[in-house]
Amino acid sequence: MRGDVLTIGLLATLLCPLGALAQEGDAEAGAAVFKKCATCHIVDSDKTKVGPSLKGLFGRKAGTHPDFSYSSAMKAAGEGGLVWDETTLRDYLHNPKAKVKGTKMAFVGLKKDDEITNLIAYLKQFP
Repeated sequence: MRGDVLTIGLLATLLCPLGALAQEGDAEAGAAVFKKCATCHIVDSDKTKVGPSLKGLFGRKAGTHPDFSYSSAMKAAGEGGLVWDETTLRDYLHNPKAKVKGTKMAFVGLKKDDEITNLIAYLKQFP
């Protein structure tokens, strides 16, 4: 019994830091990923381009950035409780049209989890 407890404790000690690091991401690598987004979005100011600014994205209700004309689907998603956090953004970036059916965003999504993790780390630098 005691050996089992020690083994579990050792595994938890070894694996938990790795899991935490995996979720933190690399903001510098995320800047490179953001180049895929930069045609339509800006992150270092509140100006809109083809898409809304992503500055201060985390904690924002979907479809609510001022001065941007969202699709009715994105507005409805926000009214339905969609707030951008790491989890919701990760789901959206995997497949935007699946997360918000009817979104105007033409981007097909990012398929690599590490790219999304790094992009999120980059976006967090712009509260």
